[in-house]
Amino acid sequence: MLVELKNGETYNGHLVNCDTWMNIHLREVICTSKDGDKFWRMPECYIRGNTIKYLRVPDEVIDKVQEETSKSRSDRKPPGVGRGRGRGDIGTKPGGRGIGRGQDDGKGGGRGRGGIGSKGGNKGGRGRG
Repeated sequence: MLVELKNGETYNGHLVNCDTWMNIHLREVICTSKDGDKFWRMPECYIRGNTIKYLRVPDEVIDKVQEETSKSRSDRKPPGVGRGRGRGDIGTKPGGRGIGRGQDDGKGGGRGRGGIGSKGGNKGGRGRG
């Protein structure tokens, strides 16, 4: 692939890695100066993402990636097929009702404002006073 930097230099090499910030690691690199009169050959180089002006990727690579993604999409199940959605177990457990926030089992436990079976001490409020 070819990488042109904001300062005009170009780097042509094999892509090894590219991260979230578009930092690029290339191997077998040929660097060309801004004027195009000087060349350097490097075994590998690292280019910081914010110095990159543009990237040129060969068409064969793009076509190959598109083929692979379309193939992997056709292998997958269509959405909605499989295990189903939601809980699906509502009403199947004995008791039928959970004890959670906003639900009262009549025993007066939990963190409400007292009531039957409440522990002594502060009868409501935020415990200040």
